[in-house]
Amino acid sequence: MAYNVREMLNSFVGGLENLAATNPENVNAFMGLLGTTYEPKFLDLKTKELMSVAIGCYNRCEYCIVYHAYKAFEAGATKEEIIEAAMVSVAFGGGPSMAYSVTLLQECIKEFEGDFK
Repeated sequence: MAYNVREMLNSFVGGLENLAATNPENVNAFMGLLGTTYEPKFLDLKTKELMSVAIGCYNRCEYCIVYHAYKAFEAGATKEEIIEAAMVSVAFGGGPSMAYSVTLLQECIKEFEGDFK
């Protein structure tokens, strides 16, 4: 199955914007939590995004995988670092995590890697 990961990324971001029009308190609270969580402190942003890729693969959250693969590249991660993070998820999540790592995550890498070179 081929994914249109750029369309998925745009759909997710656009969906947040649309939801904010009618539910601003909820969306703003969510975005505030993300902003606080991803603020570099003891861990830098790239590390947090790599963790998010692994968690997305582990949880089989397609939109999480797409969004955080993009954000990991944006934070300076290499494709090798992204794949290694995903392989950590496989150690905990087995076959389902591997399935998302070799399909959807690979599509993200192919699509987004060139945006940050």
